[in-house]
Amino acid sequence: MLRKFLKQRNLKKLKDSNYEFLFDECENSDEFVVFDTETTGLNPKKDELLSIGAVKIKGNRILTQEKLYVFTKPECLVDPNSIKIHQLRNVDLEGALDPKCAIEKFLNFIGPLPLVGYYLEFDVAMIDRYIKPWLGIKLPNKKIEVSGIYYDKKIKAIPDGFVDLRFDSIMKELSLPIFGKHDAINDAIMTAMMFVKLKNIDKI
Repeated sequence: MLRKFLKQRNLKKLKDSNYEFLFDECENSDEFVVFDTETTGLNPKKDELLSIGAVKIKGNRILTQEKLYVFTKPECLVDPNSIKIHQLRNVDLEGALDPKCAIEKFLNFIGPLPLVGYYLEFDVAMIDRYIKPWLGIKLPNKKIEVSGIYYDKKIKAIPDGFVDLRFDSIMKELSLPIFGKHDAINDAIMTAMMFVKLKNIDKI
């Protein structure tokens, strides 16, 4: 009930009716979009997007043929320290899209589908930073956090124990292959693998 109220209040703030589709009801309850971002830092209030990776899930199938991977050009030069993390150099972003154009593609890709991610709150905050001044809204989609699902299933077996929520640790615990390169699209696909696996097991 609260989510529905907040969604309606968010809709009233929408500045562009062309994006009302984001508030539509989902026709299929077994469809999701998993996404990840690479950024210049970890502060959504001041850091910038560098890339967005997203892939769709239908049922238990990860639709790798239905994916989005876009690079965005930041206003400032990328800090050398952050390059060590995401491996995106300034030269790699010379032909990148304007952030608004990249996010337009992202919004049209996700539609009203639920969003899934690993520490999704950060990625959503990064997108919201761009769309709030432009469209007047925050992403209205339902959000699903895979680390939360993992924790709930894992803690049943060790109610007084420590649950390691690091990305690679979860992948290893679920016996899933870790791709060599951590970038936005690979991380989105690996997170999709986590989500599908977690949907189909009661406990770990």
